[in-house]
Amino acid sequence: MKKQFATSLSLLCITLVHPAYAEWFEVTGMADVKNGDHQKAKRKAVNDAITQALLFSGASVSSVQTVTDGVLTQDQLKIRSNAEIQSANVIAEAKVGDSWQVTLHIDITPQSAQCPTSAYDKQVAVTQSQLKNKHQATLGQIFDINKAVSERLYQTMSEQKLSLEPVPYFAQTIDVNRFFSQRFDYNEQLIETITANTNSQFVLLSQITDIAGVDKLNSDFAFWQSDKYLRSFKVDFALFDALSHERVWQKQYATQGVWPFKKTKLIDVYSERFWQTDYADEIQTTLIQIATDLNAAVACLPTNGKILHIDDEQVVINLGRMHGLENGQILNVAHSNPLTNVDGKIFMHQIKTINKLQVIQVNAQNAIAVNISNRPLHNVQINDLVEIQIENENEFEL
Repeated sequence: MKKQFATSLSLLCITLVHPAYAEWFEVTGMADVKNGDHQKAKRKAVNDAITQALLFSGASVSSVQTVTDGVLTQDQLKIRSNAEIQSANVIAEAKVGDSWQVTLHIDITPQSAQCPTSAYDKQVAVTQSQLKNKHQATLGQIFDINKAVSERLYQTMSEQKLSLEPVPYFAQTIDVNRFFSQRFDYNEQLIETITANTNSQFVLLSQITDIAGVDKLNSDFAFWQSDKYLRSFKVDFALFDALSHERVWQKQYATQGVWPFKKTKLIDVYSERFWQTDYADEIQTTLIQIATDLNAAVACLPTNGKILHIDDEQVVINLGRMHGLENGQILNVAHSNPLTNVDGKIFMHQIKTINKLQVIQVNAQNAIAVNISNRPLHNVQINDLVEIQIENENEFEL
């Protein structure tokens, strides 16, 4: 059976039921032509189509490379997936306005062992990235590049079909230096504050470490040409589970692109003029990769929540429809028992219980559950943890 999708660089969100058999996908990707570079636009259109096809089929893509003579071979893909590409071919390409449109025919076979927890979304707070070396922003006076990139990452994550739901938290400046130091001596209270304000299970922190101009591309003697510089962009990310305070993912990214403006030109990093440049295009490509990597990092992690309120045998939890919760689902309960050492550092300790709850009402961000255990909820307290119980599909087979 063939399925057709039309995707663009804006990464349209389309829901697809994960098939258990091989399927052909006819996928169309699009990318804008910038600075007259048609070959780069074609490559980005192919990457767009492949990435979306894999995500629709249930795969977790770590990176997508390119095609050779119109044919994509499997060893050109780096995929952490529950699906495999059997073959992929370019069947059509055309220039549409200022964009290239490339259509692929892809045979994808999902693997039988899928991660059951990926059916439930995890909310992640996207915080404001920090600019580590502010003096590097003098070229173009782009001192707000960290804020613009944070907002752009949130938008990129919102537009993709992911196992995580981004929550914006980039309106205020936070100190992230300690989270990226060699000692990694970070402030757990900051994580607690962010998750309390965003109702997120995960907190994403980042710092931009390098935006320096690298090389001037045109000659000083060619006075009739506009100045063009090659400019770097490096950023560090760290993802924390706010319930355990554990760092569950960390990665560094680096790219570079052409900075086409004169040294004295003041640039608005929120303007379309900036985001149409080769430099900003490379940043956007990196942000798409970051969103994909984040999805792969959290897809198989359990979706956990907290108990917000207790009324006799009923509780209110901070999981809801946004997380994929449904009426009738069973929740396991664990006591939250933080331990503090002599230096004041807090270690989150969880004690599993035999208490079980069943969801009876689901709202957008919270739900009501009732006790279904044979013992009362006397020992269950506010801020205790709940985890969605994943049923084994083969457990009751004869």
